[in-house]
Amino acid sequence: MLNGLSEDKGQRVRRMFDAIAHRYDLMNRAMTLGFDQSWRRLVVEKACPLADERLLDLACGTGDIAALAAGRYPASQIIAADFSGNMLKEARRRFPEAVITWLVCDANRLPFADGELHAVTFGYLLRNVGDVKAVLAEVHRVLAPGGRVVCLDTTTPRGLMAPLVKLYLTAVVPLLGKLLAGDRAAYSYLTGSTMNFYAAEDLAALFAAAGFESVGVRRLMCGSVAVHWGEKAK
Repeated sequence: MLNGLSEDKGQRVRRMFDAIAHRYDLMNRAMTLGFDQSWRRLVVEKACPLADERLLDLACGTGDIAALAAGRYPASQIIAADFSGNMLKEARRRFPEAVITWLVCDANRLPFADGELHAVTFGYLLRNVGDVKAVLAEVHRVLAPGGRVVCLDTTTPRGLMAPLVKLYLTAVVPLLGKLLAGDRAAYSYLTGSTMNFYAAEDLAALFAAAGFESVGVRRLMCGSVAVHWGEKAK
């Protein structure tokens, strides 16, 4: 399994992310109108590792959340992991001075002992896995009692703006992918994974079912993005 996906699909998704790694940051800024960095800062704020604690940024992509955490919490140990080698290569290139441990790993089988970590963050991971429940269970396993999980991901838009958001996702984002990244198909896939993903409230229920307490959620960008957080019982 790769990131909770079947081997064939996992390989396809990894190849897709390997292919778009060099334009991933540019596309993120364009798709989110530049708001994505403020969302990542919120993730880092919610994770709040203490001195000597270990934070894992899972599905780290090109390293933004990990770098923000390393800058804000220099006394903590920051580990950044992804299953795309090209994403990690780009992350190392972007943040050569950051004190971060870079790691290739599968979200479905984390290479950590039970209770070894104090915080786990991830951005845009869960919409790309085959079994959200299994990944959340694995994250819960590696967290120490009182450990925190924070998730940034897309969610099904709702409300009066939902039709416009859906139009933007289905028509504009793939076009941006073609123009800026040279890969319309990849961003059509990412749009589809957004439209078919859990509503924020349903995903919050899955966090609770995985054993996390004090689960919270904040919707952003006209309800199309959400940050979830919770903690393992002390």
